[in-house]
Amino acid sequence: MNEHPADEVPHGVFPGIVPVLKDSTARLRAMTAADLPFVVEMCGDAESARWTTVPQPYGLSDARSFLEEHAAGWARARGRRYWAIEPVDDAAGPPCAGVLDLRPGERAELPWEVGFALHPAARGRGIMSAALRLGARWAFEHGAPSLYWYAARGNLASWRVAHACGFTHHGTLPQRVPVRHGTADAWCASLLPDDALSPRQPWVVPPVVEADGLRLRPLRDDDTAIAEPHDHPPHHLPARAVPTPETFDDWLLRRRESMSIGRGSNWCIADADSDEPLGEVLVFVRDGGLAVGGTAELGYSVRPSARGRGVAGRAARLAADLALRPVDDGGFGLRRLVAETAADNTASNRALAGAGFTEWGREAAADAPDGSVGPAVHWERLA
Repeated sequence: MNEHPADEVPHGVFPGIVPVLKDSTARLRAMTAADLPFVVEMCGDAESARWTTVPQPYGLSDARSFLEEHAAGWARARGRRYWAIEPVDDAAGPPCAGVLDLRPGERAELPWEVGFALHPAARGRGIMSAALRLGARWAFEHGAPSLYWYAARGNLASWRVAHACGFTHHGTLPQRVPVRHGTADAWCASLLPDDALSPRQPWVVPPVVEADGLRLRPLRDDDTAIAEPHDHPPHHLPARAVPTPETFDDWLLRRRESMSIGRGSNWCIADADSDEPLGEVLVFVRDGGLAVGGTAELGYSVRPSARGRGVAGRAARLAADLALRPVDDGGFGLRRLVAETAADNTASNRALAGAGFTEWGREAAADAPDGSVGPAVHWERLA
């Protein structure tokens, strides 16, 4: 095989020039005029419009222009390689379920990029991740040194596909991708030729735990009561740990992003009877991911109007019990949980002691979240 096949001018005429790629779930093929009504439906979908720059409204003339672009990409050396995505199972969606495109680097040694979109009727069936695996294999067979995925920060549906295919999340790049009204911060992830095309770490979905009058459940978009104005001393908690009404959406997205890369589990602490949100409890690591037999940190905060009822201590115990429980019993299988508090945070110290933590050390001049220096207490609980 040519070392850099993408440098060659493709031979053949569209659509026959487009290789057909197939597995048991998806088939990648050339787009045809018969696909255009489905492209119009896909591009007019609210989620597609939200995360892309496709014209709005999007009509058949736009789709025809896209088909011309599809053909032109295959006619050029290192041009974009577009495929229509077709479900192998006819019941899994429309005959044109979406589009995948690969973008070779301008030179052979430069990374390739990938983009994709899926018709709303085909979502949730694994079709897009199957298509991405097919496209990634083809890219590496044709000289791609690496494959990069970018999406506007917050596009969890797109990241879920890249995550399922083994991409490594590298964080957020400022003002990296075009959006309808300018540019936006982007999540960035990459895949290398020898990487397995399966998740590198679990996407943590917090299990529901209910006991002691509390329900620990996944955070929801409508849990804005957690953003009740708070009066935590700045040396007790990092400023970004507790949301305000203005920062709630970003705070929630940061939690979801962290769980998507396996870094922790965040729960809403809710009243078991009313489901009213009372605060947050989390088990997390600062680098890497939660690991069976490993150590993680416990954190929590309770809205001021819910204090004085033992909420923090009960929530801390429920979360710690689950985190330290063996995997076979439904837990995370951690060996050890740790926590750090300011020495004068008597409420938090009382909550941790009540949750089964023991003090293992003290610092006289610890670095506090607000940049000050003061005494701190270190806590641990073992499985």
